[in-house]
Amino acid sequence: MADPLLETWQINARVVLYVLDAVDEAVFSLPAAAKGRSAPQMFAHIHDVRVMWLASGKALLDGIAKLGKQDRYDRESLRAALEASGQDIETMVASALATGKRVPGFKPHTPAFVGYLISHEGYHLGEIGVALREAGFPLDRKTAFGMWEWGVR
Repeated sequence: MADPLLETWQINARVVLYVLDAVDEAVFSLPAAAKGRSAPQMFAHIHDVRVMWLASGKALLDGIAKLGKQDRYDRESLRAALEASGQDIETMVASALATGKRVPGFKPHTPAFVGYLISHEGYHLGEIGVALREAGFPLDRKTAFGMWEWGVR
């Protein structure tokens, strides 16, 4: 059986991809937000924060890099980046659990680190939902409710 903490991270990572996959294709060709981040920019930010933590722990296993702030992103590159950073976070957490060490640069214990990342990403998923609605491309009801069905994600 998988470690429940790792399983929790895996579910979160799948939920982020589930929401990304539901974003209307037209959103990826919209101009950048005048203020704040567009929905695609928020997905890139989620990836970039993961990479920041991976770099602090020298755990960049696939040589992945930050996406940085761009005006536009496409779904495929965001998905590939999020899949890679999600897997590398899982590997870093598994290593910390196996060795009993903390995640480098994060003072509390490893479960708190996973909670921190899930909270951060959940916050931005909410922001993404608002940004999509304001842009005229709200998430469909199935996705808006489905992102909370962790038992099937």
